Formats: sequence, structure tokens, C-alpha cells
Amino acid sequence: MKSFLSILDCTSEELNELLALSANLKALYKNAKRDVCLTGKVLVMLFEKASLRTRVSFQVAMNDLGGTAIYLKPEDIGIIGQREPAKDMARVFARYVDGIMARTFSHETIVELDRWANVPVVNALSDWSHPCQAMADLLTIQEHCSQLNGLKLAYIGDGNNVARSLAFACAKFGMQFVCASPKNYELDSKSLNTANSILSGCALQTNDPVQAVKDAQVVYTDTWVSMGQEAEKERRIKDFQGFAVDESLLANASKNTKIMHCLPAYRGYEISNGVMESENSIVFDQAENRLHFQRALLKYLMG
Repeated sequence: MKSFLSILDCTSEELNELLALSANLKALYKNAKRDVCLTGKVLVMLFEKASLRTRVSFQVAMNDLGGTAIYLKPEDIGIIGQREPAKDMARVFARYVDGIMARTFSHETIVELDRWANVPVVNALSDWSHPCQAMADLLTIQEHCSQLNGLKLAYIGDGNNVARSLAFACAKFGMQFVCASPKNYELDSKSLNTANSILSGCALQTNDPVQAVKDAQVVYTDTWVSMGQEAEKERRIKDFQGFAVDESLLANASKNTKIMHCLPAYRGYEISNGVMESENSIVFDQAENRLHFQRALLKYLMG
């Protein structure tokens, strides 16, 4: 595995190795020990979209492993492909650094960077895929539920990049994935068909959030208005009424159902404050595990 662009690009064996390595390194660092396998190595972090968790977790991960991270903010690089072609940037960076992490709008930008760079490229988010988030999520579910195979994850909200990556991840790990979205916001049929081609019948789309959360071990949500969709905010808030993960919806789920959100959360919209702060919420364990998974990923690719 040269790069990490999408869950689809990886075998189940590779993904299992990454989860195991994540758990091992997490235990190591919790015990105040270090693995400085990336001493002398440099990761450049390209951001077309601003970020809190992505930037801090990758930068801390590189530091933990003995390496160095260089942060290039949106105004430094502009929209990749407008100021300078991605293929030119990729070949220049590959002569300066040992790895490229990119958080972009277009997934094709990530693909183009990987096509032309002879160093590992990590997709830290694109409009099509958010694989680091999905893998950190699975690490969190595994910690709280002891296993992944056979579990049901109900995703309530927009059929976006997070939903797509979770669908693929669930298929790879033997889980059931149900996406409940308002009409016209569903996860695309091609992604659902792809997940079901990996594991027959594992992925389902519905417009009924109540039905989705029944028998689910995990209920997951994301913002209704992602970065770049601000002009659609009022319409989206109206269209998503009835799809909030709140006490009313969770009355239809098991009392032990775990609650997840990839953050940032807009309380009172896609999730209630009470649910966010409930004892079943594992949102901040999930956020922490971005660091632990990304530390493992960087060692796996660059070590």
C-alpha cells in the first residue's frame, strides 16, 4: 500500500493491520513510551479547507513519531489546479518531503497528487471520501463494542463523504450499514452497490430514521451543512427536519446504543445537546482516535 486515498483501495487484511497497529501505538503512548520510527522524515500538509482536528492530529502524530510536519494553509496554496497544477506540486513536493497529506475539495486532486508523487499521499478529506475518519471511527467502535463483525451502524443525515467511507468500511469489516437521509440527500446508488458488492446486502438506504436506528449498536450523524454548502444552509435545515439524533429518535433504539459524530457538531440541529453529552456518547473518544489511527497510518506508509 503506497498511499491511503480511499477505503476501497485497501484490502481487508491491510485495514485490519492498520487497526491493530493503531491499538498497539495507542497503548504505547498511553504508557508514556514512544516509537520514533519517522525521525528525520517530513510530511507536508496541504489544506484547501481549514481544519481543527485534522491539522492538530496529523501534526502531533508526526511529532510523536520523531518526524516534522509542515502546514500549508489555504491562502498559501489556493485551490490546487488553479494557481498551479496538482501534477507539478506533487513532483516538487516529492523532492522535498517524505509524504504528502492533503485536505481538498475535489477527490480528483488527491488522485492526481498520488499519480505524480513518488512518495505516500494521504487523503485527509475530499468531497468523495474521508477514509481517516472512517478508520478512526472503527477503532472507536471496536474499543466500545469489543468486535466489529455483525454490528449494525445507523448513519442519520446527509449521504456525504463520511457516509460513503463508512459504508465501504462496514463492508470490509462485516458490518451492516444503514443510511437514513431525507429525499434528495441519499447516499448515491453507485456507492451502495459498491459496498454491497464487497459484502452482499450489507448497505441500505432509507428515508426513515426511526427504522434505521432499530437494533443498531451505533448511531452516527454529521453536520447538515458541510464546508462549501453555506449558501444552502436555510434550505438544508428545513429539509433535514425529523433527522436530528435527539432523545425522541433514540427512544426507538437500544438503551445501550453508542452515539457518534465526526465533529464539528451543531447542537440543536443534527444532534441535541443532551444526546451529545449523554453517557452513551463516544464522540470525544472518536475524536481522540483520529490521532491514534493517523499515527499508525503514517508509520505504516512512511516508516
